[in-house]
Parts: sequence; C-alpha cells; structure tokens
Amino acid sequence: MTEQQPFELVQRFAHFELRRYPEYVVAEIQVNATFDRAGNAAFRHLFNYISGGNTARQKLAMTAPVVQERGSSQKLAMTAPVLQSGPLPGSDESADFVVAFVLPAGLTAETAPVPANSDVKVRTIPGSLAAVQRFSGSGSEAAFERHNTGLQAALVLAGLTAVGPPRFARFDPPFKPWFLRRNEVVQDVEPPESGSGTAGAGHG
Repeated sequence: MTEQQPFELVQRFAHFELRRYPEYVVAEIQVNATFDRAGNAAFRHLFNYISGGNTARQKLAMTAPVVQERGSSQKLAMTAPVLQSGPLPGSDESADFVVAFVLPAGLTAETAPVPANSDVKVRTIPGSLAAVQRFSGSGSEAAFERHNTGLQAALVLAGLTAVGPPRFARFDPPFKPWFLRRNEVVQDVEPPESGSGTAGAGHG
C-alpha cells in the first residue's frame, strides 16, 4: 500500500479538516503547461527520480499525494507544502506549475539521493497548519476551482486566515477510474489565536 504523508488532525469542521503537517521533503520540478496537463508533464521526470534516476541509483517508495501549485520553484513561499493551483478558471493558457512527490518519511534534504536530472529539485518544506477539503472524482481544473471556492468561503466563516496559494493533491495513479480517485484542496492558514473561539465552531 502506498505510504501516506503523515499529519495530525487538529479539528474537523463541517466542510474541511484542520490539519497540522510536520516538516517533510519533496522532489519537485517546474513545468509550463495547462492546469490539467501539468501533472502528466511532470510525472515522468519525478517517477524517474524515485525509480533510480539519481546519483545513488537508489529506488524510493512512492508516497501519496502528488502535489501541484502554480508559480515557479524560486517564488514559492517556503511556508507552503507544494500542491497545485491553476490559471484562471476556464483558461486553456499554459502557466508555470511546480509539481512535487512527497518523499518517504525519514528522508531529509541532505540524505535524499541527488537527482540525475538537474531540473528536479529536492527541498525541505517546513511544517504548517492547513485546512483541507477532500473530494473524489475528476482532478480537473474545474473541479479544483469549485472545491477551492468552497474551501475559501468556509475558512471565512470559521474565522481562519489563508496564507499563500492553495495547493492541489492527487492521491491515485492515472489508471484508477476517475470516479474512485481521491483529491484534496489544501490551504495553509494562520494558527488561530488562543481563545479565539474556533474550537467547536462548525465542526461535525
């Protein structure tokens, strides 16, 4: 079974979960493509890396999810885990996306093998508090935008402040039937102030 990225469930709200993610390491690559094609454009390069395409010729376990975020790897906020967000809804234009594989727990940026492909970068993502809305089915741009809109509205109602861009996580391989696939929209948030009243608000 594919290893899952660990997290601590802080609180369950009506429309999302508040999770605390510990520090983790990713292998990532920047691609220029449409939202719906970015994952496929990046997948081969990242899969080659974990399949032995590195200076140590070491094979690494596949870990879920595969994450994607809009922007260049140089501009990404260091506080954000890497997922996917896209151009404006309905846009067929290409844009820069960073797509990442979460590496197995226990690896650090120093102990992970060095990619043979210089376009693949390994880096540490600091831990964060994040709101996550899980959904099944198509991982298309339209689906992501729809669920992201709902998540952002739910954050406002919960009194939480978003930090940085939302990210898109895919948990299943492309050959899995689309209606069985697990996806998530992940949005980093500021830690609520102690006694702010978020505890117990709207969860269920």
